Amino acid sequence: MGDVRQLRDQHAPAMAKTSAQEPSIQAVTSQATTSASGKNVDILELPAVTLTCDKDELIIQEHAAATKKSRSCCCSVTPPRRLPPGSVPFYNILWAYITPDRNHLRIDFAEETSAKKDRLIVRQLEFPLPPSAPSHASARERESLLSPPSIPPPPAAVLDAFVSHLLDLAYPPPIQRRKRAWVLVNPQAGPGGADKIFEKEVRPIFEAARMPLTVIRTAYSGEAVTLSQNLDISQYDIAVPCSGDGLPHEVFNGLSKRSDARRALARVAVCHIPCGSGNAMSCNLYGTHRPSLAALAIVKGVPTKLDLCSVTLQDGERLTSFLSQAYGMIADLDITTEHLRWMGAARFTYGFLTLAIRKKMYPCDVAMKVEVEGKGEIKGHYARGVVRSTTESDVVGNGEPSGDGFGEEEGAGEEGEGMPGLKYGTVNDKLPEDWEVVPHEKLGSFYAGNMAYMAPDANLFSAALANDGLLDLVTTDGDISLWKNINMQLSVESGHFFDNPLVSYRKVSAFRLTPRYQDPNGVISIDGEARPFAPFQVEVHKGLGLTLSKRGVFEAPGPHGWDKVSTTERLRA
Repeated sequence: MGDVRQLRDQHAPAMAKTSAQEPSIQAVTSQATTSASGKNVDILELPAVTLTCDKDELIIQEHAAATKKSRSCCCSVTPPRRLPPGSVPFYNILWAYITPDRNHLRIDFAEETSAKKDRLIVRQLEFPLPPSAPSHASARERESLLSPPSIPPPPAAVLDAFVSHLLDLAYPPPIQRRKRAWVLVNPQAGPGGADKIFEKEVRPIFEAARMPLTVIRTAYSGEAVTLSQNLDISQYDIAVPCSGDGLPHEVFNGLSKRSDARRALARVAVCHIPCGSGNAMSCNLYGTHRPSLAALAIVKGVPTKLDLCSVTLQDGERLTSFLSQAYGMIADLDITTEHLRWMGAARFTYGFLTLAIRKKMYPCDVAMKVEVEGKGEIKGHYARGVVRSTTESDVVGNGEPSGDGFGEEEGAGEEGEGMPGLKYGTVNDKLPEDWEVVPHEKLGSFYAGNMAYMAPDANLFSAALANDGLLDLVTTDGDISLWKNINMQLSVESGHFFDNPLVSYRKVSAFRLTPRYQDPNGVISIDGEARPFAPFQVEVHKGLGLTLSKRGVFEAPGPHGWDKVSTTERLRA
């Protein structure tokens, strides 16, 4: 999987309307290209440099007529770099302001620091401002202030209008400036230590964007559930777990346990700084598993509705799942190799080869509410969802259903409203009559995904949509040869897993899985967390959650050839 820049042009930019937004996710005011005096504020001419707001970037152009001395002081960069940049993308601009003494214009921005383009640091451009001539000054006094003489000092109103316009371009609607962030750091997450990653790579970007921060370091597993359950949601716009995918799981579950769960889930956007081993949430929302790139994507994030799932267990517990549910080889790989974390990603390769050689099978019965079946139909569903998301957008604020979805959106409940009711009951209730029951004698893997990427290089659910009210369900057999099994895993990296004939792919709105036998070593995985080896049932709630994404859609490339679906098929409602 490529990082942000590589994935930027794979879909059309998401466009969002700005009405009916949650108060906590406010769009900035509309852009203006003229100041109150009617002057164009796309261009600011200073004595030694001209700043131009172009289509996607701020262009910094030194004057050819400027003296050597004036060129050397036209701009300073902190921390130092060899030369000032010739341009800065608006996406990378974090803040701009004029100093209180009105002697300097400063622009804070995030810049790539390595050839791999996998890390950002905050730099500051500082432009000296010439003193503005008072209105009563004589012609000679005015002339003495000009350098070079052909360029007059810009009036204060023009300077202020330019800075305001630049911030509008850096934060176009519906992106919110200065998001109030509730940050949770798991010091034990990841090989690099989440605490160190946050302080060194993430905090500087958030602070340069003038985001008010409340930072809490978790002390034990499950603490974030309690913290989220008791959170004063009126004080925050976003929750930012810095961890693997376990901490976002806890935050979603804590918000779900509140008496005002629907309101909380619709108001607080749950984001993710990748500090663990899988980092699936960040890969899907921001197209990267690099912490600093994810931090910038959050600063510039678009509020996006997200499907969430209710999982009911035999003991009566109800969980909220945002990522995946697994049984079989996938669950074994995820859970039973925890003790091999020291191996890094190689732990999954080792676990896979061990299970594939044994041809281990996991008999079970799966009952499901199938909504879209057949890979051609699923590609059409995905194409329609992407087209609608990039024209109407799943972004909060348009007040319209989006995606080629199933069911009504269930977020934005009133004060005191808890989680939505269960349309299909629990795992202990009678099975709905209209569900399809499929017995699996030789199941290898059962994997249901709410997002596309399950790890940086594992786009297992390439047809997943953020807000279509459906889970993508993959099943494979366990009695295939080792060679076929290896080729199937290689097809994940090549982007052809969806089309592999050994892969069964459906879109479902609910399912129930019942293992055939009681295995004392059996594993069920919910969002990568181990749960009792017993029957469980899952139901999707369309648009119940809120997050921030780069463009209102997942950053995965989609099933191979999805964009070749006919125009008629794509636009069919």
